[in-house]
Amino acid sequence: MSDLIKKDVKYLNKDFSQFRQNLISFAKNYFPDTYNDFNESSPGMMFIEMASYVGDVLSYYTDQSFRESMLSSAQENSNVLALSQLFGYKPKLNSPAKTMLDVFQLVIASGSGDNARPDLNYALSIDSNIELESEEGVKFRTINPIDFNNSPDVSVYEIDSSGNISRYLLKKQVEVESGEIKTLTFNFNEPKPYDKIILPDSNTINIIDVTDTLGNKWYEVDYLAQDTIFEDIANIPFNDPDISIHRSTVPYILKLRKTPRRFVTRLRDDNQIELQFGSGLSVDHDEEIIPNPRNVGSGLDYLRRTTTDSIDPANFLYTSTYGIAPSNTTLTVRYTVGGAISENVGVNSITKIKNISYINETTNVDLSDSKSSVAVTNPQPAIGGKSKENIDNIKQNAMAAFAAQNRAITREDYITRVYSMPSRYGSVAKAYIIGDSQINTKDTTYPSDVIDNPYALNLYLLAYDSNKLFVEPNQALKENIRTYISQYRMLTDAVNIKTAFIINLAINFEISTRPNYNSNEVLLSCISKLRTLLSCDRMQINAPIDISALTVALDQVDGVQSVINLDIYNKAGGSYSNNKYNVQGAIRNSILYPSLDPCIFEIKYPNNDIRGKVTKP
Repeated sequence: MSDLIKKDVKYLNKDFSQFRQNLISFAKNYFPDTYNDFNESSPGMMFIEMASYVGDVLSYYTDQSFRESMLSSAQENSNVLALSQLFGYKPKLNSPAKTMLDVFQLVIASGSGDNARPDLNYALSIDSNIELESEEGVKFRTINPIDFNNSPDVSVYEIDSSGNISRYLLKKQVEVESGEIKTLTFNFNEPKPYDKIILPDSNTINIIDVTDTLGNKWYEVDYLAQDTIFEDIANIPFNDPDISIHRSTVPYILKLRKTPRRFVTRLRDDNQIELQFGSGLSVDHDEEIIPNPRNVGSGLDYLRRTTTDSIDPANFLYTSTYGIAPSNTTLTVRYTVGGAISENVGVNSITKIKNISYINETTNVDLSDSKSSVAVTNPQPAIGGKSKENIDNIKQNAMAAFAAQNRAITREDYITRVYSMPSRYGSVAKAYIIGDSQINTKDTTYPSDVIDNPYALNLYLLAYDSNKLFVEPNQALKENIRTYISQYRMLTDAVNIKTAFIINLAINFEISTRPNYNSNEVLLSCISKLRTLLSCDRMQINAPIDISALTVALDQVDGVQSVINLDIYNKAGGSYSNNKYNVQGAIRNSILYPSLDPCIFEIKYPNNDIRGKVTKP
């Protein structure tokens, strides 16, 4: 028996002509006596070209499938949507127009003369989702509740014939976004794992809430295994008597709530939103069907143990690990639709209130006059309204979201998370984070060595007071920060929340002016320049002060001939912070450096702490 001839097979064919030519060459090389009629009209060429056709089609779909499997090269709308959501990014349909809304109400005055104050017993608490309409007919809604008891802007509205203030005007600002609120109901009978419902509108913006027949709220999560959600509660004595004293700056307390009632949303390729619920079907508690100290291992004698029974891995799918499936209930879904360029309306066009609901209905005073006085307007135009994202934008945003991972990895990630916390939970003025360190107690030398602690971070915070001066953040703000970053920090990171030291400074400087310039005007310009350069907005924790840069800035003020002297010194005690600092000892090469313990420099009273004089040249 002769050995088989090893045939040369080409694997790099990509199109019809290459397949055809290689098949002809293959037949000529290995079957020269069997077939040699390669005329276009011959039956043999028909089969060669049909095989080339099939190869060309299969090659195309192989390349197409491979290209569509990668987000960067996918072109099909359904594939881009599926891959982007696999990457953790939720593509947007339409984007609503957004702006800030001024909300007003009138209250009567309490007291007379210099003792007149607005009577906040008549201040309203308005629920979120006020339905509004612009002059062009565009519908808007408010995002957050409005509490006029919480530090409103107050102005005199009316004075009676005796010259006493009779009514005050209160103003609050709230974010609004365009969109019409719609409501749909869905009935559920027998529970189904990962049951789904579809919202029929193709221009859904977002889902406001989902509630069942018993009033239970279902929460939207990023993924079904996420069993905790953020929940805010009013910062009142009833909820927390200790930190409610900080209600003026922290109106809401941020809490983490564990809930089995949750769902995820997905955008379908037909532009409709799909809601998917969990897989929990069992009416028993999770502890009855998954391993726990009661039923496995060395539990207590009086507890039921089944150490010899096998654990069915499918049991995990029937628990509330991935949420529960709705059953024998009706879900009511409220959502908004809209989003287009036409919803970008101008200034003072949002003035109509279509629907409003109040939180403080059970009060001891008659609020009918207060409610009838509510008015709204937008001092800024509404912008941001646009149609859905195109394919290219979805791909780029999905790759960016995947790289971010929604986790705080670097120090900058933690700073960004702190600054991005919603303002209703309190506002942080400055944030700074460094690695933790500990003193080596075994080292008897002085100063003792410091040992770095790689498992902890120190987050230093400062807040603003009503005069925009640095103050220590109150306990309510710290608690909200702790709760907020707990969902983003790495498992191995321990974050210690601390307060940065405040170092109050004062400046004396001396300049000479050019001829024919008013020395007083030049001096005032120099003081104004220093106030701008050293304002609290510009200062950062552990940031040095470049004294030479201040000198150059003064020298560039119109009318200054030269800067003769610029002296910085510390002010402590009294109305200033009690932190004393050796300023002259901390200056190196005309740069004032901060202390080893994170601190921030502050000119607390610029009118008094920045002084200058003009010397005749």
